[in-house]
Amino acid sequence: MFAFFYNVILLFAEAGTHASGGGFTEFYEKYLNYPGFEAWKFVNLAIFVAILVYVLKKPLTDGFKAKREAIRSELIKAEQEKQAALAQLTAAEAKLAAIESEKASILKRAQEEAEAEKTNISNQTEAEVAKMREQAESEINRLVQQTRVELRRFSAEESVRLAEDKLRSRINADNDAVLVKSGIEAIGGLN
Repeated sequence: MFAFFYNVILLFAEAGTHASGGGFTEFYEKYLNYPGFEAWKFVNLAIFVAILVYVLKKPLTDGFKAKREAIRSELIKAEQEKQAALAQLTAAEAKLAAIESEKASILKRAQEEAEAEKTNISNQTEAEVAKMREQAESEINRLVQQTRVELRRFSAEESVRLAEDKLRSRINADNDAVLVKSGIEAIGGLN
């Protein structure tokens, strides 16, 4: 095909040189057949690229469509994962806020329990102190009564001893005989 186009161009060039004295052949030789810049190479490249595009257009188009769909599905999947992560973040933030409020309520409850325990311990301490005072008072009262009893006994014994001493100092042999006699008579005498 390239040869056909090349021959057509040369045919026109030959015809142009006979008619006008140079024409296309001179233009071709001067500008298009410049060493290293042969126009036929670019025409050949254009034909090759056109054929390559024609042959590879459908597979490349299908490949690009498949790649575009894969990218689109990955973007959709990434958006869904982003939404799921945002939902988890919101849930975690809600839990964190709930933990803060729960922490405050636990601290408040602990403080209330500590106050109640303090009051309870204070009441128990007061009750124990009152109970110990009552025990101490009852012990003191018992000791006072015991001491009073001992003092009465001591007083009675001392009174008896003093009375005996007084009687012994007053009683002589005559008084003793009179007393013995009166005691025997009081009993009923000697039989």
